[in-house]
Amino acid sequence: MADNDPKTVYIERRSGGGLMAIVALVALIVIAALAYTYIESNNNKNDAITTAAGKVGDAAQDVGQSAKDATDQ
Repeated sequence: MADNDPKTVYIERRSGGGLMAIVALVALIVIAALAYTYIESNNNKNDAITTAAGKVGDAAQDVGQSAKDATDQ
C-alpha cells in the first residue's frame, strides 16, 4: 500500500535577533560610560598634577625672591 497522504511540515523560526541587538546596545552604552569615566578620572589627575606643579613653582620663586631680598639687605 502506498503512502500518498499529504504530510504537514512545520518550520520553526527562532527569533531573538531583536533581543540580541538590545543586549549589544546596552553593552555598548556601558562600555562607553566606563570609558568616559576613566578618561575624566585621568583628566582630573592631570589637572591636579598641573596645579600642584604650578604651586611648587610659585613657592620656589617666592623662596628665590626671599633669598635675593635677604642678600640685598
